[in-house]
Amino acid sequence: MADRDPEVIKAEIDQARDRLAVTVDSLAERANPQRIADDVKAALLRFVKKPPVAAALAGVSVVTVVLVVRRIRNG
Repeated sequence: MADRDPEVIKAEIDQARDRLAVTVDSLAERANPQRIADDVKAALLRFVKKPPVAAALAGVSVVTVVLVVRRIRNG
């Protein structure tokens, strides 16, 4: 094994430690339950706001209201 300069080894270790710290921070941020919930909520809102989806939801809502009113009237 070739002799290596201890200062070079120390610098490499420091660089590896810094890269590892960045990776751990990134993983911690991505695994944050609040962030995950916020991301899911945002994605769901984007999906629901699409015109075809919004129209379908409106249609289902109208049918539901009509059925509930009929059931109440017919007792």
